[in-house]
Amino acid sequence: MALLEAVMDCGFGNWQDVANQMCTKTKEECEKHYMKHFINNPLFASTLLNLKQAEEAKTADTAIPFHSADDPPRPTFDSLLSRDMAGYMPARADFIEEFDNYAEWDLRDIDFVEDDSDILHALKMAVVDIYHSRLKERQRRKKIIRDHGLINLRKFQLMERRYPKEVQDLYETMRRFARIVGPVEHDKFIESHALEFELRREIKRLQEYRTAGITNFCSARTYDHLKKTREEERLKRTMLSEVLQYIQDSSACQQWLRRQADIDSGLSPSVPMASNSGRRSAPPLNLTGLPGTEKLNEKEKELCQMVRLVPGAYLEYKSALLNECNKQGGLRLAQARALIKIDVNKTRKIYDFLIREGYITKA
Repeated sequence: MALLEAVMDCGFGNWQDVANQMCTKTKEECEKHYMKHFINNPLFASTLLNLKQAEEAKTADTAIPFHSADDPPRPTFDSLLSRDMAGYMPARADFIEEFDNYAEWDLRDIDFVEDDSDILHALKMAVVDIYHSRLKERQRRKKIIRDHGLINLRKFQLMERRYPKEVQDLYETMRRFARIVGPVEHDKFIESHALEFELRREIKRLQEYRTAGITNFCSARTYDHLKKTREEERLKRTMLSEVLQYIQDSSACQQWLRRQADIDSGLSPSVPMASNSGRRSAPPLNLTGLPGTEKLNEKEKELCQMVRLVPGAYLEYKSALLNECNKQGGLRLAQARALIKIDVNKTRKIYDFLIREGYITKA
């Protein structure tokens, strides 16, 4: 075992280093013993072959073959696609800028000479060992990129978008563990979760039928049709109540009539309702994929959606108001507006929200 570990550490053929690590054997003895028992031993070789054949036979019908990623495109230098591929050069299987790109700089001034002291020699060897470990980390990362097909980023993103939103969120979360489990196991996990999501959604739909007293699929189709009709009627009543609030505004009535015509013709409503001031109300901001969204609670997400404020800006404004409140022992609306140079209505909404949730206090 000590010999095998030494060969693994020092590499096959470096018998002097192997002997130095063994301490009790010469390099000739190490080489002779290894060649006799592990290279030229017919019994050992046949045993390994039998084990390999048995393993292949056991997994012949159950193994899922994994084909490596397609040959990536070869974009021109400094093009948009080249930047998307992080400067990958397919002909060389290298990147323009590698991971730990300046690792070689630590070796440029090292020169092994015969009159080096033992300490200096050991120090230089330690630097070489460190450089070797950095190279192994570089190769490990490149292997992960190659095995998972991450070089062709656009193709990878298209494959990811075919999943439902909930599965995409899991995909994003589990991506950091892909380097551990490998490409096949990672894809099998995501696919199984996508199947579980579809099954749960179907079970929920069937439970809804059962709760409504439906026992066959013919009745289920009728139930779905009536449910859709009820939703359309509810939408019409909601739109009518909106118009009744602005009954004095002729433009609002005209907009409602156009939306009603769209719904009756089977189209989605395309005309937004006007407010009393004549402005069109903007739709809530979609926070999906925006940086900082994961740091917000549900109420903060709702606030950012309504005031159309990106999470990063909201967190910055919140931090500034909290710091000023802690310094002053309280905060007035005028002080908040002086700190935050944005629309005064948005500032008021943020200020009122932080007061209501107990983040800051009034001065």
